[in-house]
Amino acid sequence: MKTLALTFLLATAMPVMRQPLSMMNVSQFEYSLFATFNWEATMHDFGKVRLNNPVTHEFNFVNNSSEPLIISSVQASCGCTVTKYTKDPVPPGGKGFVSATYNAAKEGVFSKTVTVNANTEEGSFQLTIKGEVR
Repeated sequence: MKTLALTFLLATAMPVMRQPLSMMNVSQFEYSLFATFNWEATMHDFGKVRLNNPVTHEFNFVNNSSEPLIISSVQASCGCTVTKYTKDPVPPGGKGFVSATYNAAKEGVFSKTVTVNANTEEGSFQLTIKGEVR
């Protein structure tokens, strides 16, 4: 029985072992297919802002990988923040942005996140805006 199982195992493994590298599932090499953000900053503090006065900050980045960086979506943590972002693929060495506009309609301290979904190894990244509305 052991001989039969060993023979079956070797017979099924041999074709896989003879495949060229390009035909095999080479998941250890997939990391090179990911792009990489190089952010100037990932958090912005507006400080004190006036009530009913929307404020905007633009987060800038450089694609420091060898693959085009593609932002698939950007989502704010609440409806009080509106986002804009680079919609075209950012080539290697190219620059892009994500902007966040906070509607300062309520007094108090705020801290909001903006989730950026892209073709990076992590898949998503968070930016933060904060401040105090007076």
